[in-house]
Parts: sequence; structure tokens; C-alpha cells
Amino acid sequence: MIKIFPFIFIILWSSAFITTKPIIDNSDPFAALAFRFFFVAVGFLLFSLYSKYSIIIKRKNLIESVLSGVLFHGLYLGGVFYSISIGMPTSIAALIVTLQPILTNILSGPILNEKVTLKQWIGVLLGFLGATLVLGLDLGSKIPLLGLVATLIALISITASTIWQKKLSNNLPLSVSNFYQAIGGCFFHILVVIFFAKPYIAFTKTFLLSMGHQIFLVSFGAFTILMFLIKKNSASKTVSIFFLIPATSALMAWFFLKESLTAIDLLGFLITSIGVYIATRD
Repeated sequence: MIKIFPFIFIILWSSAFITTKPIIDNSDPFAALAFRFFFVAVGFLLFSLYSKYSIIIKRKNLIESVLSGVLFHGLYLGGVFYSISIGMPTSIAALIVTLQPILTNILSGPILNEKVTLKQWIGVLLGFLGATLVLGLDLGSKIPLLGLVATLIALISITASTIWQKKLSNNLPLSVSNFYQAIGGCFFHILVVIFFAKPYIAFTKTFLLSMGHQIFLVSFGAFTILMFLIKKNSASKTVSIFFLIPATSALMAWFFLKESLTAIDLLGFLITSIGVYIATRD
């Protein structure tokens, strides 16, 4: 059963790209994320109480979990949502964030004492090549400087949060850890809204359906699986599956949104799949 988790994660995480644009079109990105993680925190709190897990934890564990949430739910998602909201092409933003496995491989050795093998490096490079082919680089597009900066912050944050999560010493139940991470993300976005943003949310049917998808399938489903995979596997192996996200998102956009899918895209999907297989197999 555990072996199927990466495939479930890929599908759920990739589907988030289909619903991000409708959310941004109907709200300020930071207000939307504060709204999202408020309900995510409530959900994990209720599940923890139902499962009879204590939410009273040590101060050290509290700080670790909240900081992880600020990095992942705050800076990473905030950076991606904001960059797209000010005109950053989604494909280029996704390609920049796809550099995460490369950064993680570079850092997991000295920080986590993980041995990154030549086989893993070959898989990572193949994965990046395939993702690049799927996404393409429209060099004629106007890339906003703030969007580029926000995406780079998102890249650094998701890399740091992955390594941080692997380095944590606590053995908190996933629902308790996710509860405090959601609180960290929620408060981060509330502070951004208070001091920097002009918050608004149009509660249209499109917004509610898209937000419901991201709360239940992405935050409750995909994120919990990701935390489980990081806990059970090496950080470098876990993040290699992220290379499949752009290709899977492109396939979903072709199927659900009728977006075009070329032979180059299919070739990129094949190369990416081979790279991920090489990087993650034992």
C-alpha cells in the first residue's frame, strides 16, 4: 500500500495547478491562502481530537512545526500564488520551482548526511530535462521582476522546508504536526494581509469549488502523504517525484481544460518518468 502513495501524491499535487488560477482570479492570493489554511488547521485539529491525539506538545516541537508551516505553506505557496497573480507565466514559475530536487540533492549530503549516488544524480538531471521539455520556455514572455523574485523565494523555501522536515527530531502524529504547520501558514498570510496586501475574496461558485479542492485533496491529502514520505524515505529520493508534477499537470490540463499536448510534451513525460524511476529505485 505504501508504494502507491507517491502516485497518489503526484496526481493530487498536480491537480492543484488546475485550480490555482481560478482562485487567484477571484481573490487576493494571500487572503485566499489565509482562508485556506484556517480551515485546514480546523480540519486537522478535529481529526486529532477525534483520534484522541494530544495537541499539547513541547515548546521545541511547537516551534519546529510552526516554522515548517511558515516555510512550506507561507513562503513557498505565497511566493507561487503571488508570482502568478502579478503575471508570472505559470509554466516558467513551475519550471523554476522544479529545481527543488537539484537543490535538495546538493544540500542533503552536508546537512542530513545522506549519500546522494551517481544514479540519483543521473535520474535528477533526466527529470529536469524532461520537465523542461514538457513546460518549455517561452523566452518572448515578459517576466515580472517581482514575480521572478517571489518564485525564487518559493524555490528556496520548499527546499529548506523539505530538509527541515527531515531533520526534525519529533515523532508527532501527522495530524498534530500538520495542525501546527497549518497554523504557521495561516498566521503568516494573515500578517501579510494586515501589513502589505489589500485583501478581497469573491465567493463565487468557481472560487468555492477550487478552494474546496485545494483544502480537501491537496492540503489534507497530498500534503499529508508528502510529510509521510519525507519521514519514511531520504529527502533526496522523496523530492525526485516532484519532477513528474509538471508533466502530470500538462496531461490533466489537456484532458480537463482541452489544452494542447505536443509530441515534445509526451517525449518530456517519458524522459521525466525514466529519470524519476532511476533516482528513486533502490
